Amino acid sequence: MPEGDTVANHAAALTRALAGRVLTGSDFRVPALATVDLTGRTVAGCAARGKHLLLRFTGGATDLTLHSHLRMDGTWRTFRAGERPHGRPAHTIRVILRTESTVAVGYHLHDLALIPTADEAAHLAHLGPDLLGPDWDPDEAIRRLAATPERTIGEALLDQRNLAGIGNLYKCEVLFLRGLSPWRTVGDVADLRALVTLAQRLLASNVGRWTQATTGVLRKGAENYVYGRPGRPCRRCGTLIRRRDQGADERVTFWCPSCQPD
Repeated sequence: MPEGDTVANHAAALTRALAGRVLTGSDFRVPALATVDLTGRTVAGCAARGKHLLLRFTGGATDLTLHSHLRMDGTWRTFRAGERPHGRPAHTIRVILRTESTVAVGYHLHDLALIPTADEAAHLAHLGPDLLGPDWDPDEAIRRLAATPERTIGEALLDQRNLAGIGNLYKCEVLFLRGLSPWRTVGDVADLRALVTLAQRLLASNVGRWTQATTGVLRKGAENYVYGRPGRPCRRCGTLIRRRDQGADERVTFWCPSCQPD
């Protein structure tokens, strides 16, 4: 799932593949950027901010940043120069960036925008503290969560304005590990600090690898406690895991009704 750790891994991979290289061509397959040509620009590197990717370029009158969001289905992949992009349908390609040795291809990217690098902070000012960033501040995350005590904790954790980087997988897993029902209100959570601290530890533990494990086991099918396991026995108590849509956007939530009582 493209959550904070996965986005950080994408940023690291793009930096390794492109940083310091000059673009020999660019192809944007979205209407707003269709006429943009970044040829001649140098890739300065890529950074993650929550679930947002910031690919930076120098070499023009103004340093530029290509902002993209992976949402549920987006990804960036790199190929050798001359290699035909593969692994995803060609019609889902939104961006191609070429250098002499490497080609970076963005599939199913969302919220694409080319902005002055100096405007990055303003562009993402709505985000809360980044669980994997230098701005991580548990006190600020707690303050933002506590500002809406009547909201369910499941919805509040997914709100990137509270803290940036948690997606549906980590929401479900951290609530299971803390024994909290996703439908408990924020005001009824006794220890928000323990909750956000655990969330930060879980995301950080998976940076540098593509397998998102919360159980400590990387074997396929054993990585998580409740996420994606409806109808299967809880690894802790044996009760069948349940699933239900939650919130206005109807995000699927997984939980153990015994370990996480309402």
